[in-house]
Amino acid sequence: MNNNTKHIAILNASAATAPSAKDALDTTLIYASFEQPISLFYQGEGVRQLVNNQDLTTIHVKDFLKTMSAFSFYDIENIYVCENSLKSRLLAANFHIENVQVLTPHEFANKLHEHQVILRF
Repeated sequence: MNNNTKHIAILNASAATAPSAKDALDTTLIYASFEQPISLFYQGEGVRQLVNNQDLTTIHVKDFLKTMSAFSFYDIENIYVCENSLKSRLLAANFHIENVQVLTPHEFANKLHEHQVILRF
C-alpha cells in the first residue's frame, strides 16, 4: 500500500441501527494497523457513534464503540464531525473519544477533498 495516499472513511450510520458502523470501525483499525493514514468523517446519523454514555446493550447490540478508545494506540488522529449533523440532531459536542474536530460544512468539504480514497459506510 502507498503511504502517500490519504484514505478516508465516511460514517453515515448510527451504531444502533446499522452493522456498517462496526464494519467501518474494523476497516479503520485494519488500515491503521498497516500504518496507512486514515481519517474518519462522521456525518448524518453517523455522529451518534460519538455520543457519550451510550448503552447499546439495551437494544441488543454488542457495544463495539468502546473499541474507539484504541484510536490513539493506532495513531488515528484525524477525526472530524459535521457541525450541521450535530445541530440538526440537537446533540452536543460531548464525545466519548478525544481529538474530535467539529467542522463547519465548508471546512468539512475542504477536508474531504484532501483525500484520494473514500470508503463510505
